[in-house]
Amino acid sequence: MDWCGPADRHDCHRVSKHHHLVSSGPGCQPAQDGVFHGRAGDELHRGRVSDAESELDHLPHRSNGHSGRLESCKHFTPFDEGTAFQAGTSGKSSCRTNRKRNAHGPPAAKRQIREEVVFLKPFDTSGTFRPDSDGVGVGRLAVRGAGATMVAQAAGLAIQVIATVALARLLTPADFGLVTMVTTVSLLLVNFGLNGLTEAVLQRERIDHSLASSLFWINVGAGLLLTIGFAAAGSLMAQFYDNPMVAQITVGISLTILITSTSVLHRALLMRAMCFSQVSANDFVARIASVAVSVLLALAGWGYWALVAGAIAEPVSQSIGVWAFCRWVPGLPRRVAGTGSMVRFAIQVYGRFSLNYFTRNTDNLLVGWYFNAQSLGYYKKAYDLFALAAVAQSLTTVAVSALSRLRGDSIRYQQHLLTALSVAAFVGMGLGADLTLVGKDVVQMLLGPQWEPAGRIFTFFGPGIGVMFLYGTHGWIHLSIGRPDRWFRWGVLEFIATGVMFVLALRWGPVGIATTWSLSLWMLTIPALWYAGRPIQLGIAPVIAVVWKYVLASLLAGGTTGLIVGELPAFIVASDPFEAAAARIAVISVSFGLLYVSAVTILHRSLAPLFLVARLVREMVPWGRPSKPSPAIATN
Repeated sequence: MDWCGPADRHDCHRVSKHHHLVSSGPGCQPAQDGVFHGRAGDELHRGRVSDAESELDHLPHRSNGHSGRLESCKHFTPFDEGTAFQAGTSGKSSCRTNRKRNAHGPPAAKRQIREEVVFLKPFDTSGTFRPDSDGVGVGRLAVRGAGATMVAQAAGLAIQVIATVALARLLTPADFGLVTMVTTVSLLLVNFGLNGLTEAVLQRERIDHSLASSLFWINVGAGLLLTIGFAAAGSLMAQFYDNPMVAQITVGISLTILITSTSVLHRALLMRAMCFSQVSANDFVARIASVAVSVLLALAGWGYWALVAGAIAEPVSQSIGVWAFCRWVPGLPRRVAGTGSMVRFAIQVYGRFSLNYFTRNTDNLLVGWYFNAQSLGYYKKAYDLFALAAVAQSLTTVAVSALSRLRGDSIRYQQHLLTALSVAAFVGMGLGADLTLVGKDVVQMLLGPQWEPAGRIFTFFGPGIGVMFLYGTHGWIHLSIGRPDRWFRWGVLEFIATGVMFVLALRWGPVGIATTWSLSLWMLTIPALWYAGRPIQLGIAPVIAVVWKYVLASLLAGGTTGLIVGELPAFIVASDPFEAAAARIAVISVSFGLLYVSAVTILHRSLAPLFLVARLVREMVPWGRPSKPSPAIATN
């Protein structure tokens, strides 16, 4: 199973070489001690940057405390010469420009300020970029970041569904299977810096231009070596799968490794500045570019090469976008203090990611090797629907960035974590139970009758969706408290346990592998959260207390819905299979939704869970007005 996942962030600030220090960026508000507090519509904080000229000698003026409204945050410039990257200032200032903003000087100068405020140079008087130590506004910022991420993921998912519907009718299951044979390995290498250096940049207290430049060249050098090595290994992969076409596909896909490596540091710096909206928008555009290339070439008759070209187009678009948003040019490579510790941290994180990746892709290797490309194509499409939970997994960097700033306050840390678990359980358990009931019809409606085996496989994936939402949160804890070593050790146990279960289930084919996936997640979630919570004295009892009612509600609602509509296909008669599947999906989902919400309300004896989700949704919407903070999500 392809398992990778980047993340998203927010906005901007800029220093004009000939004018005042001005704030900029549609949702970016640096808070005290260096955290950007962003939202697209309303200011949360005001403040100023004092004594800026001591750090930036090219500034002829100092900020006089103006704050304004920003029309748009277009670019992000994290470093100036000899200055460290700071995610905020000593005060609290808005990162928005105002068209009516007062400025000293003639009208032409005012126009020039308005036109030039497009870069971000977020420095404070100490020249550092460090996370907010007191957690001011972190909860709201994290919710906003989660909202931007979820919106982008939902939009990207919609694009992917459209692409899947089109490509499933233009290409064969064997075409998808062939490319999956290669990407099963390539995505591990693509994520070398993406999962490792990103977390190192997010978690480190301070980082400057020289250190970031050193990390950039290390990552690009590693990407070049991995690209050459993977391309050379094409013949070995062809022998493993006993399919000569795999060798050519491997050479083409290898380019994605090098291309991705050129954007990792820029992306990480945007994340550190909490530029959620920019990264989310960039990912969405890249997804569209990838889909467009694949569909156009599939229409032209390129077969599986259409998928290869689309896979290359996505990192090309992503790299162009992050370089456009983050106007930072790395310096020449040289030895810099702190590089070794960050590389070690990154290797630990990547080691854990690799174990997790192998765990989540061993099934692809086994199905492709033991059966054939067509069976792998069916299995992969079933897993793609199962991987809807990746929408939640993509919030990892948002959660880590927020929780890292609260690690000095154990009470608020646990409060935020348990709230996130509660919401994940509410959404995940409901979604998992519903998709178990309607998954077969969803596959048939989207992909067509030729993909019917994929729908049957997905029925056994469905029960694991809800718990998959919860399982991924144990990584939030390990990373936010700076313990990737513990995350790695847990990954070893997970890899061994899951791998053994996959091998034992192979005799039952793809259906057996799918069933094993669901069982393994249910078996490992509680132990994983218990192990992750030990360093922060988070017992398993509070975790169980916030999720068990949602688990029970999904079981009751799912079982009741299954009994009520068990004979539903006999009552829905339509000449078009698409219409019949759509009708079954609508009736079953509405019935389940009503029963699930009712069960949740009864078990909680209140509407509090619904109000919490509604409040978080309002906070997530970038253009919405924030609700009043509550103890569950307030941070100031």
